[in-house]
Amino acid sequence: MDVSMPIILVVDDEKHTREGLRRALSDKYDVYVAPDLESAWNVLDAQPVDVVLADVRLGSRSGLELLEKLSSLSPKPICIMMTAYGSVDNAVEAMKRGAYDYLTKPLNLEKLELVIERALRSRRLQAENEELRRALDLRYGLEGIIASSRAMQPVLEKIRQVAGSRATVLLEGESGTGKELVAHALHRLSPRKDGPFVPVHCAALSPQLLESELFGHEKGAFTGALERRIGRFEQAHRGTIFLDEIGEIDLSTQVKLLRVLGERTIQRVGSNQSIPVDVRVIAATNRNLEKLVAEGKFREDLFFRLNVVRIELPPLRERKEDLPLLIQAFIREFSRENQKKITGLTAAAQEVLFRYDWPGNVRELKMAIEHGVVLARGEKIDVCDLPERIVRGPSFVANPDPFSLGHGGEENLNLVEMEKRLIRAALERCHGNRTKAAERLGISRRTLHRKMLAYGLSG
Repeated sequence: MDVSMPIILVVDDEKHTREGLRRALSDKYDVYVAPDLESAWNVLDAQPVDVVLADVRLGSRSGLELLEKLSSLSPKPICIMMTAYGSVDNAVEAMKRGAYDYLTKPLNLEKLELVIERALRSRRLQAENEELRRALDLRYGLEGIIASSRAMQPVLEKIRQVAGSRATVLLEGESGTGKELVAHALHRLSPRKDGPFVPVHCAALSPQLLESELFGHEKGAFTGALERRIGRFEQAHRGTIFLDEIGEIDLSTQVKLLRVLGERTIQRVGSNQSIPVDVRVIAATNRNLEKLVAEGKFREDLFFRLNVVRIELPPLRERKEDLPLLIQAFIREFSRENQKKITGLTAAAQEVLFRYDWPGNVRELKMAIEHGVVLARGEKIDVCDLPERIVRGPSFVANPDPFSLGHGGEENLNLVEMEKRLIRAALERCHGNRTKAAERLGISRRTLHRKMLAYGLSG
C-alpha cells in the first residue's frame, strides 16, 4: 500500500456496489469497504479516513447517521452520499447535516472521481488555511481577527476564555467593527467547530418572515407557505447561531426567542410540536439594549438571557495601531482577487488613512483598500486612488499640507484650499491630462472640469 494515497471508505449494504467501487477506485486510492454502520464505525475508529462514500439506505438504518459520527472526528472526513432513491428532501437533509455532495445511483464513475478529487482539494485547502490561521494567530491575533493593539487584547482574551463554554454571548460595538468575525472565532474555537455556523441578519426581514426564518414553518401555515421549511435554529443544531442586529426584532418575536433560550426547544410556525435544539447563541447589536429596555422596546428578561457574557468591540479610531496589519492584509486579499501586484501605500496615502477617523470602522477601511487596489496604476496605492470621501475627511483637512504637494507652509488649511492643492497636484502628475487626473482623484472628468472653473484653475 502507498501510504501517501488518500483513504476512501465505501459504506453500502449491496456487495456488488461495494466491490465495484473498490475495484474502480483502488488504482488511485486506498479503499476500505463496510456493509453496515457498525463496520464503518470500526474502520473510522481504527484509522483516519479522507473520504466516506455512504449509501443513504443501509438496510433498516440510515447512512445519514454516519454524519453525526464524522462530525466528532478530527480531522473530519468528507462525506459523499449515494442513493438510488434520489429526492430533494434527502439531498437537503444530507447537506444540512454536513455532507459534501450527493450523488444518485447508478453512479457515473467519471463524475464520482471528479467529485472525490474536488473534495480532496477542498480538504487540503482547508487544512492549509487552518495552518496559516494558526501561524497568523500566534503573531497577529486570533482566528482570523487581525489585532495587536492594546485596545483589542481584552477582546481576544475574553474570546479565548468563553469560546469553550456553551454560554450565550452578546457582542456590542459600532457597525463595521467585526462582530460577525468574532462570532466565527467563538464558533471555531468551541467544541462545536465541526457543527454548522448559521448567521441571521435580523434587521433584513419583516417580523413574519423573521419568525419563519428562525423557527421554520409547516406547509399552509400562511399564504405562500407551499411546503414545510426548516428554520435556522434547526439548521444550527449542534452548532452555533449568530443573531446579528438583535436589537431590531419586534416584541412578539422576542417572546418566542426567550422561550427558545429558556427551554431549548422551537415550534415551527403553524405547529404546536416542540422540537429540541442544541444550539449555542451569539447575538450582536450596534444599539444600546439597556436603553431600549428602558424605552419598552426590548424585553428585560430577554436582555438578561442574552447578556450572559458581554464582549465590547472598540471602534477602529481607538485601535489605530492595528491599521498597518489590517491594510497589508486587505492589500494582499484584493491584489489576489484583482490579479494585481500592489506592494503597499505611498507615504501620502498612508498619511490620509492614519489621520482619518473611520466612522465605518474596519468595514470602511476594507472598502477603501479595495477601491485603492482597483484604481492603482503603479505598485503602490496613492492618494488619488483612495475614495474621495476619505481624502476629503475632516481629519485630513486638519493636517497642514500632509502630502507635500509643492505648496508647503505650516498654516491651517481649509477644505477648499486643500482640494485646490490636490487638483493642482493631480494635474501636474498627469502632465495636464484631465481624464487621467480625474481618475487619480476618484471623480468624473465633468466634476473635475466644474471644480477647476470654480477654483479658477487651468491645466
